[in-house]
Amino acid sequence: MSVGQSNVLVVEDEPAQREVLAFNLEAEGCSVSKADNGDDALLYVSEDMPDLILLDWMLPGVSGIEVCRRLKSNSKTRDIPIIMLSARSEEVDKVRGLETGADDYVVKPYSVMELMARVRAQLRRVRPATMGKILTFEDITLDSETHRVSRNDQSIKLGPTEFRLLSTFMEKPGRVWSREQLLDRVWGRDIYVDSRTVDVHVGRLRKSLCEYGGEDYLRTVRGAGYSLG
Repeated sequence: MSVGQSNVLVVEDEPAQREVLAFNLEAEGCSVSKADNGDDALLYVSEDMPDLILLDWMLPGVSGIEVCRRLKSNSKTRDIPIIMLSARSEEVDKVRGLETGADDYVVKPYSVMELMARVRAQLRRVRPATMGKILTFEDITLDSETHRVSRNDQSIKLGPTEFRLLSTFMEKPGRVWSREQLLDRVWGRDIYVDSRTVDVHVGRLRKSLCEYGGEDYLRTVRGAGYSLG
């Protein structure tokens, strides 16, 4: 699986390491956000939940271990996978990191190739649509392996872009996606598409989903973007 189309937050106070991580993630097609301290990391997550967090233990202000504890104790953020990065190599430190809620623990200095493999493993766990699984929301079913969508057992035909849009919405029902986030996720960061194009494709998706009746679950959030449910 590629890590592309995923939003990863890199929390690292060492500029050089932060940029190396961002470079390698972006090379894989990821959308990368960066923070150099724990307070900014918590603020970012509260505004735009990432798919995964690479979190350094030693941070100025709020430590990485405390950031992890707070996120994992919050019902809204506890399912975000966190890979803890630390120069602490003692087993007791690794155990502490994992017991605080980290999903993985990587000791510095690390192999970037190995770290990318661990990132992919965590994203496979939280992004079922990339693994050929079936997603459901209310009366809508999406099978990412066969690329089929149905509603109340009635087959719905979608174009490739509308299918990717619906898959994104169904992975995180209730999340509000901005046009820019949808462009990154569905079209990719390296492709220039006007943000109004998102409106056109959401309109097509809405029309297809409601072709045979049923409630319109696609919600337009004024000034913010779109949400499913």
